[in-house]
Amino acid sequence: MKISARELLLLLLTVGMALFGITAILARPRFEQWKTLRRDQEALQAEIAEDQRLLASRATWEREFESLKSYLPQYPIEKKMDVHWLSVMDNLASKHGVRVTKRQVGDEARLGDIYELPIEVREWEGSLDAIVHFLFDLQSQGAMLDVRQLLMKPNEQKELRGRFVLYCAFTRAVDQAAAPAPDGPVEQAPGS
Repeated sequence: MKISARELLLLLLTVGMALFGITAILARPRFEQWKTLRRDQEALQAEIAEDQRLLASRATWEREFESLKSYLPQYPIEKKMDVHWLSVMDNLASKHGVRVTKRQVGDEARLGDIYELPIEVREWEGSLDAIVHFLFDLQSQGAMLDVRQLLMKPNEQKELRGRFVLYCAFTRAVDQAAAPAPDGPVEQAPGS
């Protein structure tokens, strides 16, 4: 049996197409993996660029932090801050006619040199005037107090009620006895 050139060409094309189809079917999962890896790589490159931008502006942020740090109150390390901040919040609430009925203190978190204590007020009631004056008074305190997630709605008596989370920021006094020794020689005072 003699195969013509035309038949040989058609056979080679058929075998080539079959091999291409089998390769495409077997390689499809790899293509999806490559697409996923490419997206992950692009996301990581964007994240690296954002981190580099933040690092480039570090000096600016540190200057801003140092200027704001003086506004933060400083307390001894051993002092329990939940009682202090609860009394501040309760005094201001009663002063302005806001009734706080359910509240819970979260865990104190350290964020670098700053400590943050969340107080979740799960239920409060008061008039619009009372809550506005209460929030304004909270903001005008010497401490850094930040109300987050403020939710409110009127009840049947046309009085507002709701919930919020109050974050209290402060610093802790460094114990001089436990502070690390300064670098270099220590000079002694004359006469000691």
